Amino acid sequence: MGGYDGRAIANFILDFCDRNGRAVTNLSLQKIVYFCHVWSLIELGRPLVRHKFEAWEYGPVLPYLYREFRKFDRLAIAGRATQINPRNGQSEVVQYAFDTQTETLLNQIVAFYSRLRASDLVELSHAEGGPWHSVWNHGGRVNPGMKIDDVKIQEFYSKATCPNSIQ
Repeated sequence: MGGYDGRAIANFILDFCDRNGRAVTNLSLQKIVYFCHVWSLIELGRPLVRHKFEAWEYGPVLPYLYREFRKFDRLAIAGRATQINPRNGQSEVVQYAFDTQTETLLNQIVAFYSRLRASDLVELSHAEGGPWHSVWNHGGRVNPGMKIDDVKIQEFYSKATCPNSIQ
């Protein structure tokens, strides 16, 4: 199973947005992480996040990431994702280190999507016929956990233009 911990991606996004004076809510963060994952699948041919996104009412969500930042509610996130160090039991900020291709893509994708309002990000993630839409409107079929399949993401977004080409 490839990909990074979603908390590392989230911390990268939060650091990027802090450097660029952009506030990020939990809702926005979920969508930006999702679109980073989408474009990694398309542009790099590999998953960015090792876990599956779930279809929730307001779009794709990594549940553990939602729980990490839910205390901020609709306010700008003022912290970083943490993990427990198994050696000492202490809570530590999740660090990140990406290969050059991944970091370049993340910078481009985050630069684009972090300019959008949370409502715009939700709307983009709800595209009719898209991966979230297909899972959320599953026609009564059993879909445990409402997981969004990476293959469906690739099929849908491979027809779109990657926003990193927009200057």
